[in-house]
Amino acid sequence: MTRAAATAYAEAAASDQLFSGRPLPRAGHVLAVTARPGQESASLGRLLYAFRCGGGASLALLTLTRGEASPLNSTCERLDIIRPWELQVAAGLLGISSLMLADYADGKLNRYPATELTERVRRAIRAHAADLLLVIEPAGADPDDAAVARAAASAAEQTGVPVLARMPHAARSGWHVDLGADAAAARAVQRSALAAHASQAEAQPGMQRRIDRQDDREQVRWLVPPRRMFGLGLE
Repeated sequence: MTRAAATAYAEAAASDQLFSGRPLPRAGHVLAVTARPGQESASLGRLLYAFRCGGGASLALLTLTRGEASPLNSTCERLDIIRPWELQVAAGLLGISSLMLADYADGKLNRYPATELTERVRRAIRAHAADLLLVIEPAGADPDDAAVARAAASAAEQTGVPVLARMPHAARSGWHVDLGADAAAARAVQRSALAAHASQAEAQPGMQRRIDRQDDREQVRWLVPPRRMFGLGLE
């Protein structure tokens, strides 16, 4: 990253300004952290594809619950049993090479000690040698997603790893990443990974329509910026 780009990123991270056309940060080992199965596909699928296929990064995923609190189940299996299997299939389709599934209670992550969740993320950072974390934007998110973002941010600050948050398209800060020629392939992979979550089939038509309505951009912001960014060194 050039000095000018670092300055622009730093200003965007510290303000409500929305930048357009900024590139995806370079990373060698990306660790996505989510609250439950399905989010890696529905929310982060296109970004994970971009990091792997556009940036050559290896991908790891830490999912903190089994997703057993979902009110939907289109199978005859218990959700705490079937959803981890679905997650494995989706992770394979997304090119995730390392999958870690914790066993915290779905819907209750905010009741666990923050230090415990932070340490779980720290262990995943060490195991994957992650140099970037990817999470769902916590502003306006449900309590579990907010707890994930807090734990990721705390672990990142302790280990010197930046955290990138994927934002809703209507958000007014951060920057747009143009997927360009990879957009169609990224959307196809995202749709396939989402379809792997068969237990949630009842909700999939709406989610698939939302994917189809997306343009060729993703919106992101720094939750924890790279340390060298504010020193304006190369990143």
